[in-house]
Amino acid sequence: MSLQRQKRLMKKQYYILLLFIGMLIIPQSNYAQIDFNKKPDDDLGEVEDKFQEFFFEALKQKGIENYDRAVEALLKCVDLDNSNAVVYYELGKNYIKLKNFGAAESALKKAVNKEPDNEWYLDELYEVYAQQNELDKAIKTVKQLVKYHPDYKEDLATLYASTKKYKDALRILDELDTEFGVTYERDLLRNKIYAATGKKEDQIENLEDRVDNNPDEESNYLALIYRYSANNQNEEAFETAKKLLEINPNSHMAHLALYKFYLDDNNADKAIESMKIIVQSPQIKPDAKVLVLSDFVKYVGKNPQYESDLIEATTLVGENNGKTHVEVAQYYLKKGDKVNALKHYKAAQKIDVDDYGILRNILLLEIDLEQYASAKEESSKALGNYPSQPLLYLINGVASNKLNQSKDAIEILEMGLDYIIDDNKTETDFYKQLSIAYTNLNNTTKAKTFSDKAKQLEINN
Repeated sequence: MSLQRQKRLMKKQYYILLLFIGMLIIPQSNYAQIDFNKKPDDDLGEVEDKFQEFFFEALKQKGIENYDRAVEALLKCVDLDNSNAVVYYELGKNYIKLKNFGAAESALKKAVNKEPDNEWYLDELYEVYAQQNELDKAIKTVKQLVKYHPDYKEDLATLYASTKKYKDALRILDELDTEFGVTYERDLLRNKIYAATGKKEDQIENLEDRVDNNPDEESNYLALIYRYSANNQNEEAFETAKKLLEINPNSHMAHLALYKFYLDDNNADKAIESMKIIVQSPQIKPDAKVLVLSDFVKYVGKNPQYESDLIEATTLVGENNGKTHVEVAQYYLKKGDKVNALKHYKAAQKIDVDDYGILRNILLLEIDLEQYASAKEESSKALGNYPSQPLLYLINGVASNKLNQSKDAIEILEMGLDYIIDDNKTETDFYKQLSIAYTNLNNTTKAKTFSDKAKQLEINN
């Protein structure tokens, strides 16, 4: 349910509450005018009492979700007085709860016929058509509702789009944008329409008009830059980004577009300048900063003379974002610099403490860098959180063997074997490490047994 729909529902509930209160008060005022010395000449008072009794019985049953009984009580109200619109309105709402949409439509149309200008009756009828996907009927009803609130105009635009009446939908959206300004929700619908019609030129023309009509609004430039880029009009996107920076020199978002163009033009100095603004900006989301840094990592891979700028940027953004350190760690891995890769993975781990991928890479690098004591200690701790990960048992076993702690290696490796499922490569590595451990303990029989098992698995593979 949309926010607009929720607000309308709250207003509707308040309105109906007033109606109910009115039904209580009006009969009382009538009673106050009765001449008690006059002999009654009809049973009108009794009818009113029964009507009120059945009506509030219906409300009670509806409140406890006995919708069938609520309908029965309301139909008795109709038998007593079929002129009351609110009874048909309540009937319609109960029929909706019972999924009897035909009866709901019939009841609500009677309520509307009795009070054609009642917004809430029309809105409930619109809800019936919307739930049944009867879009043409919904459009007809919403056209009656638009005079009450601009929210209904947005509904009308959505309905037009759903029935592929795209020109009508865009006309309504243009009217709303002109009167109330642009909104994110309406732009989503507008973009869906442009995507459905394939009229990219119309979409860009609309955004160009926005920039011309509101030259100080940053979001218009950003939307236009994005659309130019999506349409492979890179030169136009670049010029628009530069224009944004001219009218707003403090715009950080402009640099989010400019850095990419500078990189593509191999203008490293300008790209670095924009990148440093981006990574320090509180206006730009962390994920966007990571993407920028990722682009620069690739650039530095081909232009290593800018590595110091990469490190500086990582320092600027990396204090609270582990992804940036992962990007730089992967950059160093590609270079074969395992020491610096490990350094950045550890920095990432301080931020993303529960990331198993980072932990795994740290432990593997510690084994490669012969930091066996640390690998054993950290893998032992990790097993408390990840007791079913075979790799952790294997790393712990390798580290124990390297530290000449063969009994520890055998114990942890035999424990880890139970967690290997359909992974011959890992199982082979376990057997090799067990063979090494038993060799170190001069148990040649056991050593040969596990060595043979490893060889057999390798042959089978």
